[in-house]
Amino acid sequence: MHGDPGLGSLRGHHGERWAPQTSADESSTTGEAVLAEAVRSLQEGMGDRLVAAYAPGSLAHGGFSPLVSDVDLALILTDPIRSTDGSSLLRLVEGVRSAGSTLHERLSVFWGTPSSLGGQTTGGRFPPLDRLCLLEHGRLLLGPDIRQGIARPDRITLLVAGAEFALDFLAGDTVDQVRQPEQLLTTGVRWATKVVLFPARFLFTAATGEEGTNEAAAAEHFLHRANAPAGELVSAALG
Repeated sequence: MHGDPGLGSLRGHHGERWAPQTSADESSTTGEAVLAEAVRSLQEGMGDRLVAAYAPGSLAHGGFSPLVSDVDLALILTDPIRSTDGSSLLRLVEGVRSAGSTLHERLSVFWGTPSSLGGQTTGGRFPPLDRLCLLEHGRLLLGPDIRQGIARPDRITLLVAGAEFALDFLAGDTVDQVRQPEQLLTTGVRWATKVVLFPARFLFTAATGEEGTNEAAAAEHFLHRANAPAGELVSAALG
């Protein structure tokens, strides 16, 4: 991952383990509505710097759940990356998150430029697994489709990225939670399902070099293995 000033905050709730759940009075707010609002705000704030915007993640390939899913947005800015880009994006993203609903709070933004996504320069915030998702499933929301210039991460890069993510977010106290399932359940359905499904997704990517969506990784790959460990648990999390 690249180190821009707003890296942690631009991630939304990807790494937060006790994110609030969607309440009944927020049921009228949809992921698509939050996405459209974010694109408008970022287009106004970044002006000509914003080349294209995409919906990656479950709002692109399916499986979005208001109860547990993030609202992912991918942005392509003009070259070169500026030292102020991270802080400018953070300010705009926080403005959208402050709208009040849980889905607004879950807005997670990935960003880069044609040269950073093409591998010629560094900067921005676009981990390999998310870059792969953009290439395979990204839905164009604004501007021209420029994905042909994005470098596809190889399987070794994806394997290392998955291992780093697991060490960052699934090690330590999460291992203790899994060993005591009653503790894991107290974190709520959002984090509990992520903990169960992330390993299946990482195994799928390691084996295929493709993005491990929940359906492909858990339903079609992991659960079809002979003697798959914790198959009943993975099925329940997928449901």
